[in-house]
Amino acid sequence: MRRTSGFRAALRLALPGLALGLCLAQSAHAQVTISQPWVRATVPGQKVAAAYMELRSAKEATLVSAASPLAEVTEVHEMRMENGVMRMRAVERMALPAGKTVRLEPGGYHVMLMGLPKPLKAGDTVPITLTVETSDKKRHSVRVQAPVRDSSPSSSPHQGMR
Repeated sequence: MRRTSGFRAALRLALPGLALGLCLAQSAHAQVTISQPWVRATVPGQKVAAAYMELRSAKEATLVSAASPLAEVTEVHEMRMENGVMRMRAVERMALPAGKTVRLEPGGYHVMLMGLPKPLKAGDTVPITLTVETSDKKRHSVRVQAPVRDSSPSSSPHQGMR
């Protein structure tokens, strides 16, 4: 009986410290926040899709990779006009300036999901893990659950904004 009450007393003393440690660990990983994530729906036979969102970092950081279990390959891409032609290319690193919102949106930066085994339809959810590197070279994972939206251009939350 004494062992149990001694264990309980030790547990009561340890729990607040454990809870504080978990909160601090979460705040260290929560320095990058994601808002308004979404993925454009695909049509039958389409093997690629794009994911969009807003990222905001409390401190200087860099987005270094993206991954999704629903795609064979997941990359961060940039679209831009070059000599009158819209070009898309993978980027290895994307700066996340402290305190500024970086938009991944149609016609700009986005997460490219390639090698999809089946179409993504409105109402589905796509899990995406972003890897962010902080100025001290530590890497943190940020998990995103991006809802799939209708593929019409009007489904973009930033339609008409530039």
